[in-house]
Formats: sequence, C-alpha cells, structure tokens
Amino acid sequence: MNHLFNPLTIKSLTFKNRIVVSPMCQYSATDGFANDWHLVHLGSRAVGGAALVIAEATAVNPEGRITPHDLGLWQDEHITFLQRITAFIHQQGSLAGVQLAHAGRKASKSSPWTGNQHLSTNEGGWDNVMAPSAIALNPDTPAPQELTTEQIKQVVLDFKSAAARALKAGFKVIEIHGAHGYLLHEFVSPLTNTRTDDYGGSFENRTRIVREVVQAVQEVWPTDLPLFVRLSATDWVPDENSWRLEDSVELARQLKTLGVDLIDCSSGGNVPVQQIKPGPGYQTPFAQAIRNQAGILTGAVGLISSPLQADHIIRTEQADMVFIAREFLRDPYFGLTAASELRQPITWPVQYERAKPR
Repeated sequence: MNHLFNPLTIKSLTFKNRIVVSPMCQYSATDGFANDWHLVHLGSRAVGGAALVIAEATAVNPEGRITPHDLGLWQDEHITFLQRITAFIHQQGSLAGVQLAHAGRKASKSSPWTGNQHLSTNEGGWDNVMAPSAIALNPDTPAPQELTTEQIKQVVLDFKSAAARALKAGFKVIEIHGAHGYLLHEFVSPLTNTRTDDYGGSFENRTRIVREVVQAVQEVWPTDLPLFVRLSATDWVPDENSWRLEDSVELARQLKTLGVDLIDCSSGGNVPVQQIKPGPGYQTPFAQAIRNQAGILTGAVGLISSPLQADHIIRTEQADMVFIAREFLRDPYFGLTAASELRQPITWPVQYERAKPR
C-alpha cells in the first residue's frame, strides 16, 4: 500500500513523495516576466518539502493571459529568470513544473484584488480576446472573437513553442491547462462551443484541439519527461448538453494513448450557472473515477488541507498524487509539517535542521 511519502516514478523522474504544489496564479509579473516574487514563492515551497512545484498558469501568447500580470513563455527573453527559479527548486531536491495555458474568453481581466473585472484597452487590457465561439462570459462582458481555423492552428503552435522554451528554462514537467473555463475547456464543453466546423459539434471535434496541443507539445518535449493535463472533470451543470465526468474519462483514455502520464482532476469554472457544493476533498471522487475507468495516473485537488486527508487519498488509491494550493499559501512548509505529523522520515534543508522535530 502506497502512502503520501512513498516515492513515485513517472518516466525518467522519481518524485520523492506524492505532494504537489498546485499552480497558483500570483498576478505579479510584468509583460510575462518572472521576478523575485516568483523565485521566493516557488522556491520556498520546494524548501518546504514538496516533490513537485508547478508554476502558475503561464500564457503561451500575450492575448492568452488572464490578466496583464500573468507569467508568460511566448518569447525567448522569458527564459532567463525562469532558469534561476528552476535551478533553485532542483537544488532543494524538488522538481520544477510549469502549467502552459491560454485564458480564452477569460482573458483581459484585472487581478482579483483590483476587482477581477474585464479590462478595456484604455485600462491596460486588449481587444483580441479569443474563444471557440463568440459567447460572452457574463452579460456585462464583451463577447470574445470566434477563432478561425488558422488562428486555432496558431494557438496549437504557440503551445508547442512555449513547451520548447519551458525545456530550455529547466522545467522537468509540463502540465497543459484544459480546465476552469479557459480556452481548451471552452472548446470541449458544448456550453461554450457552438461551432459547426472540425472543432465543434461532436465529442471528437470538440476535443480535437486538446489532442492537437498534446501532440504538438510532444514534438519538442523529451519522451522521458512527464506530461500532465489538467481537466475540469465536470461543468457542474445538470444538463446533458454540458461537459460531464464520463466525457473526461473518455478524453483521459484518448490522452493516455497519446502519451499523457497524469490527469490533474479539477472541475468547474466554465459558466456562471455552475452548481458547485464545495467541501473537503469534494473533487477527489473525480480523480478516483478517472484513475479507475481510464487506467491513468491522476492527481486529486480541491480543499485538501491536512496531512491525514492527503495521506488517506493516496492510501485508499483515490489518486496517485495530491495537488495542494491554498494550504501551501498558509504553510509554505506543508511537506515538512506533514512528514512530522505522519511520522515519516524526510530530509530537511541543512539550514533548518536545528528546528526539526525529534
């Protein structure tokens, strides 16, 4: 029986435990460039004992940012500072990952602490907000532009180029963001995709861009390094014309045949009418279902806040890794805390050894 501090080998990498720092937007970059905030934020979680530290949703092109302050990998100049971050993470015995993303119709917004509102060009936003269909997110939000086939192909190439830069930046894991109502999720859900071409209509057509992005990334990503995909397992809308768990299971099966190693199982975020009832571990059953029915490694995420809870998820084979977000904001050293509480041996940074519980 595995537990939270058992190592996990995926391809050429061995993760020292099953704890992952989930991607968490910091909205603290300028023109896509990482800075000291990102170094300290990500680096401290590596010091804190996580096996994998995944950098926030990192835009593959400028118009794919959620806010003007998102990280980016759309130009080579972004690589240098990220190399400093990944090197530090690896020096701590953790592994560095990055989540590649395109915000779709959720782009050009202000940061949460300044209102999380749509930004006009006069306010620092941009007017080329793109989506699979010209459906506004809210009544008070402008409708996005519907992507042409040529623009879709360019987005796929942008993911590929960003992946190549991620490799040069020193990242060891890529996660493709296909959840939370961002571009790839918008494509797969019938609620936000009303296209009638090769990228709309049937399940195969709506999920086509996800497969194309995966295949494009794999052209530049080494075969011995892991590739993850984050999915929203359900739209949380009681309507057959929505994205449902059974759809995620089928897509996960397809992605496994394409070489994807793990599905990071989140949910929701696509439409305002979603009906979510959050609670501790409320998304873990999605990870268990996809793991069992698609036969692929999964990560559980969502209000996982205690070492016992995280350990229970692994011991009961509900998921293979736990992706922890808010608890790592409260406690950057959650990995060390968990090892102490669960009485598991773990190597502390030598600088902190004097404080290690005996």
